[in-house]
Amino acid sequence: MKTAAPVNGGNIQHSLERGADKATVAVHEAIDSASEATHPALDHVVANAHKTVDRVGVAAASAAGALGVKGDQLNDGGKRVIERASVYVRENPVTSLGMAVAAGYVLSRLLSSR
Repeated sequence: MKTAAPVNGGNIQHSLERGADKATVAVHEAIDSASEATHPALDHVVANAHKTVDRVGVAAASAAGALGVKGDQLNDGGKRVIERASVYVRENPVTSLGMAVAAGYVLSRLLSSR
């Protein structure tokens, strides 16, 4: 003996399934529409981000170059100071020794008072 499904129950189930399918399609269409609408704006944001990164990269490279030049200048200046001091010490050994002793004495007094 077969049990027959209620006629109205089958129609309701069918209507609900159709409604769910229609809702799913509508949501997919809304997502696609939103994606299409935001795609140009997103492309614009991405392009501007790339331009900004390029500008920052150029600025960083320029700064690195300037710092390299200044570093070389400071290094050369330090070498000149050391060379002049060496020449002075060779030409005036007694005066250089006296200045070194005096500087040591002053430093020791300054550091011992703390």
